Amino acid sequence: MNRATRITASVFGLFAGIGGIEHGYFEIQQGNAKPDSLMIASMGPPCEAEAVWHGCEPAMTVLPNFFITGVLAVILGVITMVWSLFFVQRKHGGLILILLSTLLLLFGGGIFPPLIGIIGGWVGTRIHTSTSWWRKTLTGKPLRFFAMLWPWTIILYFVLLFGQFVIGALFNDFLMQNGILILVLIPLLLVLVVISAFAKDVVVLEIEAV
Repeated sequence: MNRATRITASVFGLFAGIGGIEHGYFEIQQGNAKPDSLMIASMGPPCEAEAVWHGCEPAMTVLPNFFITGVLAVILGVITMVWSLFFVQRKHGGLILILLSTLLLLFGGGIFPPLIGIIGGWVGTRIHTSTSWWRKTLTGKPLRFFAMLWPWTIILYFVLLFGQFVIGALFNDFLMQNGILILVLIPLLLVLVVISAFAKDVVVLEIEAV
């Protein structure tokens, strides 16, 4: 089993589940109100999307009811967390994580957390696969460099993800004006997390083969 790959899939799925629960909680607070469209703001009044950096936690739902959407988001979030922690390494575990994350996307679990969960599911499909492609693509110093970055890349990634809430609470106007930097930095760092995890597994397998 590719251990770093498994950890990456689990952590991404765990984040998706936590995000689903958080969005669901705020949607439940809005009661049995009917959304105006497919796209919703998880946080209801007095939150004003135009005035806060997080836009009142945007999400989407195919259901015409905030309360039911929120309950489903919480349930799906819990299931996604449990699956990510204990079962993602099983056969078809990554595909099931993709399915759960897609359901979170459709039923109020937010936008970015489910997308990260979907990526985690894809990574999960590589837990038991051969690393031969990466051995051919990353060789020598690049391979060792990316492997050395693990697990610091995933730690930095989630420090940035959760840290933006702290920064936003203290410097809302700064993030309102410079939010594009976060939108660019987070995906780039996500790619780096995945590459460093794959590289780490390649190095570990090479060491074990000696």
